[in-house]
Amino acid sequence: MDEQFILRVPPSVAERINRLLSENASSSEDKSLDLEFSEDGRTGTFVIGNDRFPASVLDLPCVVESYKTYDDSALVKTADVGQMILIRESGEASPDVVEYRHGLTPPLRDARKRRFRREPDLNPELVQRVEKDLVNIMSGGTVENLDADVNGQGDAGDENARNANKKAPPAAAAKPEVPDTGGNAGEPDGSDSDDSDDSM
Repeated sequence: MDEQFILRVPPSVAERINRLLSENASSSEDKSLDLEFSEDGRTGTFVIGNDRFPASVLDLPCVVESYKTYDDSALVKTADVGQMILIRESGEASPDVVEYRHGLTPPLRDARKRRFRREPDLNPELVQRVEKDLVNIMSGGTVENLDADVNGQGDAGDENARNANKKAPPAAAAKPEVPDTGGNAGEPDGSDSDDSDDSM
């Protein structure tokens, strides 16, 4: 599969890129196109001709599939795209987040807030206490913060749990006694009801 990314540029830069990629590229004054990144891998510089524009790598809120076609009828998936390179004008401020707020199309505007389930609000202290208790239980210890009434019931509960784990011996299945009618030996049972009609 190909390596692909989304390149989002300002409209003025988009026109210059279109001219550069068109058939008469030899007549264009923008003959060079380059993208350089700094050490952090999230910020960089986009160079077209003699102009330099700041660039940022942002994560998309959801994965986008890209396709290509050779005959305009059958599509072939070529990649999963999860990041976008955002080119800004020189005066614009750099984004202070790593994840882009919107998707690529208008229905995915503010996608993370409108389309996905909210993350639960958890108390970090509660999470740490539960983790500590789980580690204690897994290492053979007990939970430290139990109430006194729960501890009082714990002995009886342990006794019941031990008794429940012991299997009782299976009882022999008694065969039910069926009285022998002896009236129709070897013949199938017939119906004596008045509703049956043998004339058919």
